Amino acid sequence: MSVALLVIDVQESFRHSPGWPEQDLPAYLDAQNRLIAGARAAGCPIVRVFHEDGDTHFSRASGHVVALAGSDSGAEHTVYKHVHSALVDTGLPDWLRARGITRLIISGIRSEQCCETTARHASDLGFDVDYVTEATMTFPRRHPNGREFSTAEIKERVELALYGRFATLHTVDSVLATLS
Repeated sequence: MSVALLVIDVQESFRHSPGWPEQDLPAYLDAQNRLIAGARAAGCPIVRVFHEDGDTHFSRASGHVVALAGSDSGAEHTVYKHVHSALVDTGLPDWLRARGITRLIISGIRSEQCCETTARHASDLGFDVDYVTEATMTFPRRHPNGREFSTAEIKERVELALYGRFATLHTVDSVLATLS
């Protein structure tokens, strides 16, 4: 089974977004960079996905649609998306299938948005999906009822939604062990 690592939306745009959790960044970058290095060492292609749209910080003209400082920016393939799923209107499914890739490792920024959406969509397209929660990052969010959900609570909810239906949950170490 051929495997690719998707590094989703790890871009400077988020550093300029309200609520950016700077305190979470060092642990996230450590996990993300270890995942990239391990996948590269195992011969897995790294696919860098950037989100761009008309929003100030997510437009290419802003100069922020580039790899987040401190992240390993190397990639064999790069796509730009305009919706939550990296598999919509990017040509990525065709690129993956042309290389015989049947399994995707999902990582990146906004655990509950683009990472989760891409994981669900990939599963629906027939890919085997490994979701590496510790190599995802998100922001605290406020529910309409006023309750604020922490990043840990949001990540736990994502795991609950994906587990056993859309993806296999992994740590960086556990997913890299499957590649050796």
